Amino acid sequence: MRIIVVGNGLAGTIFSKTVHDIDPGVDIQIYSDEKYRYYPRPNLIEFLAGNLPYERLFAFPEEWYGSKNINLSLEESIIKICPASREVELKGGRRDKYDVLLLANGAFSFSPPFKGIDKKGVFTLRTLDDVLNILDYVKAREKVAVVGGGLLGLEIARALTTRGLKVEVVEFFPRLLPRQLDPQGAKILKLQIEKMGIRVSLGKATEEILGEREVKGLRFKGEGILDTEAAVIAAGVRPNIQLAADAGLDVDRGIVVDEYLQTSHDGIFAAGDGVQFMDQVPGIIPAAFEQSRTAASNVMGIKQSYLGTIPSNTLKVAGIDVTSIGLVNPEEAAEEYRFEDKDRGVYKKIVVQHGEIIGTVWMGTKKGIKEINQVISQKMNIEKWKTSLLEENFDFSVL
Repeated sequence: MRIIVVGNGLAGTIFSKTVHDIDPGVDIQIYSDEKYRYYPRPNLIEFLAGNLPYERLFAFPEEWYGSKNINLSLEESIIKICPASREVELKGGRRDKYDVLLLANGAFSFSPPFKGIDKKGVFTLRTLDDVLNILDYVKAREKVAVVGGGLLGLEIARALTTRGLKVEVVEFFPRLLPRQLDPQGAKILKLQIEKMGIRVSLGKATEEILGEREVKGLRFKGEGILDTEAAVIAAGVRPNIQLAADAGLDVDRGIVVDEYLQTSHDGIFAAGDGVQFMDQVPGIIPAAFEQSRTAASNVMGIKQSYLGTIPSNTLKVAGIDVTSIGLVNPEEAAEEYRFEDKDRGVYKKIVVQHGEIIGTVWMGTKKGIKEINQVISQKMNIEKWKTSLLEENFDFSVL
């Protein structure tokens, strides 16, 4: 069997490794737009901060691919899929046949249509080349604005601050991490981040990037200007769906798949940041792991269902641990219990519905998070402990 994989990110790499583990004789071909072998994206932040040397960016040495019977072709773009003949067409016109195709071409950084977005000194961060370009540009600069106060934006701000730059985070919403935190938790996080020397401006809608050819500042809707010498846009990502759409596959916000990670076309599967399952586009690392392994099992004839991934994000900003799982801002009726210690930067919250925890925020401490994870995954009834579970000395062994 010959399998072609589009994309050498997390999903494409883990899928290929899993297939090889099941049957070492399978012929696996990965095509990638990038010129680098697979690197975990979190490593880019540590490289940007100067905490990780270049040679340690990559997950596997070059010889690893050959040992797994994986042929990796870098800087080779697939421009067309031909489902009827089970072929892909590469840039330059060459065609390659497959028995099974995996779409793992991920997502791209979204840049809002600000006036002046094309100026020199405006960046997004998704690839290793993005990081290298940012580092080269800020060598002779002092001030950087990060547009976006989500997970990536805060990680970028921390990394650039570590480099000695003056950084200001500009967030459109009235709080940081609007998807992962509630207002109370976000307020405590903001205080802790500002203690690190990172300025934070909330409720600011960037309207224009100022400067003739290079970035000189940001103009906000209504009023206000921020002087800056560079801007990193961290406004989220969008799935790469065009290749799938052009081939006639079902697409919506992402590439639509069923419980077996198969697309609307026989023999074509998808996994990773570009996937839409049950109207959801998870776009998180745990989902990419689960999807790639499930897809590999099904391709190899081992029936396995993907049931979705509980939203779970762990962020570490200069020593602050922030874990967000499930529904932390429930729209339906639910009970919410909190513990706060603003001086220590500790905030804990559980959201309870019908005696079960359906969401949690755990910030400033790791104590108890492993147990809370287990409680959520096992759908354990904690009704009798819901008012005491967040206490610092709570004995989790009673569960």
